[in-house]
Amino acid sequence: MNNWIELLQEYKIKKIPVALVTVTKVLGSAPCKVASKMIVTYQKKIHGTIGGGKLEFQIIEEAVNAIHENQTKEFSYTLGPEFEQCCGGKVELIIEPMNQSPELFLFGAGHIGIALCEVLKDTPFNITLFDTRENWKNTIEIDKSILFSSVAFDHYKQTINWGDNCYVVIMTHDHKLDFEITALAVHSKTKYIGLIGSKTKKNKFNNLLINELGFTAGIKAVHCPVGLDLGGTNPKEIAISVASELLKVYYGK
Repeated sequence: MNNWIELLQEYKIKKIPVALVTVTKVLGSAPCKVASKMIVTYQKKIHGTIGGGKLEFQIIEEAVNAIHENQTKEFSYTLGPEFEQCCGGKVELIIEPMNQSPELFLFGAGHIGIALCEVLKDTPFNITLFDTRENWKNTIEIDKSILFSSVAFDHYKQTINWGDNCYVVIMTHDHKLDFEITALAVHSKTKYIGLIGSKTKKNKFNNLLINELGFTAGIKAVHCPVGLDLGGTNPKEIAISVASELLKVYYGK
């Protein structure tokens, strides 16, 4: 497969998770060569080959697992009766999942939101900062790696990349907007939802979700108050607590 770089770029642009399989070592007789590559999607669509047969079938399954776990995996196989191949050689491979960087959608470019962007800079998160206030971007300073959006709430459903890599933190200037975003998030697929606020706000939103929107689970899926309880109360300290919780969820600790 000579066009693997172009194919990976296409999947990256489309934000479709894939796994890149590379043969790293071949000893003895084997149906593949060192540096042979194969791209596998979560739906088991493949580009390229590592030699076919039962070995390739097994590696496709392992590639799907690598995508699901978002972990690089290394394998070593001795080809024999187990793989219905009598050549007896040995093959080593590496499987690298790609396009699974966590995406943080942060609603509210206030003091805490700006501080959170700064704290999470140079971490795995790709951050999009939302604020509906007119010309608000002109009043703030954020790192060039942060994507800012002033799109109206009505477009959030289509704008957010909902799914297993979606992290949502809600801390806008408007409680009504906070609730609308919370309602949208709990009805969508996410990895994490955090909401700034007191226990009173949490209870109010819970009742509204259940009684007015008929969402029986209420606010159970939402981390509110958002962040780990580290004791700090100023914007940067709260941002550190929120960042800590996000990283804890991401790393599965």
